[in-house]
Amino acid sequence: MQGITPYLNFEGNGSEALQFYCKALDGKILFQQTFGESPMGAQTPDEFKSRLMHASFECEAGSFMASDGPPGYQMKIGNNVSLSLHFNDVQKLEKAFNGLAEGGQVLMSAQETFWAHRFGMLIDKYGFSWMVNMDKPQQ
Repeated sequence: MQGITPYLNFEGNGSEALQFYCKALDGKILFQQTFGESPMGAQTPDEFKSRLMHASFECEAGSFMASDGPPGYQMKIGNNVSLSLHFNDVQKLEKAFNGLAEGGQVLMSAQETFWAHRFGMLIDKYGFSWMVNMDKPQQ
């Protein structure tokens, strides 16, 4: 595990916000992809194709990840930041996910995605949003 990473959620202005943070924090964008550029781009509604699906940002003081909400997501104060956990072991990911989900609400069960061996999202019983991720091996 690499630590807890903040994940910022925006409502259609994620790319603009990243440029702001680059300037304000003298940082850089390590990765950026829109919903339209992703493997699920063909199934994405036109009005969401240019929205930020995922980005990672780094500056001297730290790093964070970011995205615009997908279709159906309503961003509001309180759900605009998630805590992201990265794992190298499936059993540890599952234990953490199941532990955090106890008494909470699972938004997406831990499952394989096009980018991850496992990825899941939940809101714990205290109202905090969490993401768990285990990247697929580099090929």
